[in-house]
Amino acid sequence: MLRLQKFLAQAGLGSRRSCEQFIKDNRVSVNGKVAALGTKVSENDEVTFDGNRVLPKVADLKVIMLNKPRGVLSSKKDDKKIKLVFDFLPKTFNEPDWIAVGRLDINTSGLMLFTNDGTLAHQLMHPSFEIDREYLVRARGNFNEQKRKNMLSGIEIEDDIYKFSDIVPGEKQSSNQWFSVCMLTGKNREVRKLFESQDLEVSRLKRVRIGPIFLPSTLKEGSCKNLTEAQIKELQNYGK
Repeated sequence: MLRLQKFLAQAGLGSRRSCEQFIKDNRVSVNGKVAALGTKVSENDEVTFDGNRVLPKVADLKVIMLNKPRGVLSSKKDDKKIKLVFDFLPKTFNEPDWIAVGRLDINTSGLMLFTNDGTLAHQLMHPSFEIDREYLVRARGNFNEQKRKNMLSGIEIEDDIYKFSDIVPGEKQSSNQWFSVCMLTGKNREVRKLFESQDLEVSRLKRVRIGPIFLPSTLKEGSCKNLTEAQIKELQNYGK
């Protein structure tokens, strides 16, 4: 559901402020009745302006990537005055708002995707579509083959099963070791909980891939980049 003035603005009738004035002037009707400010409409409602039908604007499909910094919340509103991921995104004028494709916790950095299409966002987030995600992890503790098998076969945590689809040990740095891990789900703090279950403390966590989309090494933290048409099509068809 959209506020009526936003619906009118997206349809190209003017700014939201001017559309509010149209409503106040009784020039807008919804399903045959004169509308009031605060009215919300859906695609199934019939909206008219000065007696003429107003059709919803079909926005061009857009997807952007963000290299999320640590210390930033994956949220739209926060009372603690902490920086939000949406603060880094291009502003939308008379277009659908950005929808986050999943989240990263405040201490996790790396790749996030945003789209203006709710259907695509649902597809990319729903477990049934099996969109894999890849992370780089630095963890402290003793890692061995049994722990690797445990995390691949699945571990019951908080009445749910958590597991990686792949885990590749990497470079060791004193008591720390780097790992590349992949998973098909996006449960809250899933990577951290899996490592913690094996007495491994995560000190760095960065997402580097969602499906076919990799985080470019040239994209600085806090920066955004539009996906190309080819990348969007690849994302839409991934796993099909």
